[in-house]
Amino acid sequence: MDENNRNFILAIILSIGVLFAWQFFFALPEQEQQKAEKTQVEQDAQTGPQKPGDSPLVEGEIEGQISPGPGNTESQRSREDAIADGPRLKIDSPSLSGSIALKGARLDDLTLKDYRVTVQPDSPNVILLSPAGTPHAYYAESGWVGGADAKDLKLPDAETVWTQESDGPLTKDSPAILSYDNGQGLKFTRTISVDDNYMFTIEETVANSGEEPVTLYRYGLVSRHEMPKTSGYYVLHEGLIGVTGDQGLEEIDYDDALEAQPTVYKTKTGWLGITDKYWATTVIPEQGKEFTARFSGKQENGRARFQTDYLQSGLTIGPGEEKTVQGEVFAGAKEVNVVDRYADEFGIAKFDLLIDWGWFYFLTKPMFFALDFFYKLVGNFGVAILIVTLCIKLVLFPLANKSYVAMSKMKKLQPEMAKIKERYADDRMKQQQEMMELYKKQKVNPAAGCLPILVQIPIFFSLYKVLFVTIEMRHAPFFGWIQDLSAPDPTSVFNLFGLIPWDPPTFLMIGIWPLIMGVTMFVQMKLNPAPPDPVQQKVFTWMPVFFTYLLASFPAGLVIYWAWNNFLSVVQQSFIMHRQGVDIPLLENLGLKKASDKDDKAESESKG
Repeated sequence: MDENNRNFILAIILSIGVLFAWQFFFALPEQEQQKAEKTQVEQDAQTGPQKPGDSPLVEGEIEGQISPGPGNTESQRSREDAIADGPRLKIDSPSLSGSIALKGARLDDLTLKDYRVTVQPDSPNVILLSPAGTPHAYYAESGWVGGADAKDLKLPDAETVWTQESDGPLTKDSPAILSYDNGQGLKFTRTISVDDNYMFTIEETVANSGEEPVTLYRYGLVSRHEMPKTSGYYVLHEGLIGVTGDQGLEEIDYDDALEAQPTVYKTKTGWLGITDKYWATTVIPEQGKEFTARFSGKQENGRARFQTDYLQSGLTIGPGEEKTVQGEVFAGAKEVNVVDRYADEFGIAKFDLLIDWGWFYFLTKPMFFALDFFYKLVGNFGVAILIVTLCIKLVLFPLANKSYVAMSKMKKLQPEMAKIKERYADDRMKQQQEMMELYKKQKVNPAAGCLPILVQIPIFFSLYKVLFVTIEMRHAPFFGWIQDLSAPDPTSVFNLFGLIPWDPPTFLMIGIWPLIMGVTMFVQMKLNPAPPDPVQQKVFTWMPVFFTYLLASFPAGLVIYWAWNNFLSVVQQSFIMHRQGVDIPLLENLGLKKASDKDDKAESESKG
C-alpha cells in the first residue's frame, strides 16, 4: 500500500469513527426518546415557599420544601380551565402573550408569538409557561419570606390575591402595578415591566407603617412539574442551569437532580433557571448583593418536581421606612443576539452561556456569527451555509493547495515507488529508507494528504452544533422540500421520495440530499487513481455508501454543507492536478473512458 493511499484511508477511518460515535451517542438516544411520550400523572396544586418555622433565615438557609403545596391533592385541570379560574393581568408584548395570575402574582401563562410547534403555518404557537395543577406545569415566581421578627406577620403567598392598580394589560409601554396590604402595617407593591423580547423586570417595594422594624428576605424561583420531554442528545444540556459567581456554569440534568441532594451556592452575581433546547426561563437576582442559589429536584408518588431558586440577604425595613429591590425574569426563546444584549445591558455574568455552545465555544460562536452575517445579506440560511463553506475553502486554500500539490507529486512518483518496492521486496527496512530518500529528494510530505480531511472535523462539528442548538436555525428553510435545515432531509429513497404512500422507519430515511452528498463523495474518490490492492478498492467503493447512510439522520443543513464542500474539493483538486501536469483519471475510474496510452506505459514500466 503506497503512502498516499495509506494516509487517505487513515483519514477516512478517523472520520467514520467520529460519525459512528455520533450515531451511537446522539442519534440513537433521540430515536429512543421519540418512541413514547411521558405518562401524565396527577400532581399537587403548587404554592410558593412557606414561611420559616423555628429556624431563622439569618444564616442564609433556604426554608421549606421544593415548591411545597397544601395538604390536599387536586386532580389536574386543563390549562384553559386553570387560566379561566380567577382574575388575571393580561400580557401583550411584541414577542409574548399570556397573563399573570393575580392570585399569587405568578408568571404562569406565557406563549411565544414568533414561534410555532411545527413548520406548518397554521401550527399552534409554542406555549412556554403553564399554571400549577395543569399538565406540565411550569412557572416563575417571586416574593418574600420573613425572618424571626416577622414570623407572625402575614406575607403574600400563593393564596394572596393582589390588587391591580394600573390600567389595561402589561405591554412594552405600560408596566403593571400590583399591591397588597397585609393589615399589619406592611404594604407590598410590585411593579412589572416587559421589553420587546423576553425580559421581565420586577421591582418590589415594601413600606412599613408599623412601630417595629421588620426583616424580610426576597426570593425568586422557577418551578417545573413532571419530567419534560427532551431531545435526548448528550451534546446538548436540557435541565437545571445557572451561573453562580466564581463557581461558573452549573448544569444539572433532570435525572441527576432527582437523585442528588440540592446543590446550594452563596454568591453575589449570577442567574439560574431551567432550559430546554430552544427556550428557557431564568430568574436573575439583583447583581452585587449576596444571595443563596439552590438547584433541586424531588419525586413523590411518581410526581417529579424541579426547581431553581434564590434567596437574597435580609432586608430590614424600619418603622416609617420604604425599601425597594429589583430582579429580572427571562422567559422566552434563546435568540443569540437577544441573550448577548441582555448580558451587557443588565450586567448579567456569563448570561450568553444560556445557549449551549459546548466546549468548542471559540469555534462554534464565530461560526454562528458568520452564518448570521450572510443570512442577513441573502435572507436564506441554506445559502449562507454555501457562502460560509466557500469562505472556509478560501481561508484554508494555502493548506489545501499544499496538500493537493503533495498528493499530485505522490502520483507522479508512483512508478518509482513501485520499482523500489519490487527491488527491495524482501527488505522492508531498506525499502522504507529508499522511500524516505525519494520523498526527501522530491520534497514531498506523504502525510500532507490527510490534512484537508482532518481540518474539516472541527469545522464539521462547529457547524453541527450551530445547526443543532441555535433557535435561528429552527424551521429555517432552504429551497424545495427542505423546510427545516435543523432537521434531517424528510424524503426517502425507499418510498421513491413520497411517490409511494408509505412512511419508512427512521433507519431507512435516506433522502435526496444524503444521496447527493454520496454522489459527490464517490466522484471525489474516483478523482484519484484506483489503488492496486483489491481490498483498498472495495473500501473505496463502499465508503460513499457508508457515509450516505450515516449522514442521512444528520440535520439537512449539515448534509448540504458536506455535499457542497465535496463539490468544491473536486473542482479545487482537479485544478491543482491540471496545473501540476498530473493526469486526471476521473473518466477512466468511472469506466467512461479507456486509460490513455501514457497510463498504460507507466503501468507497464512500474511492473518492470
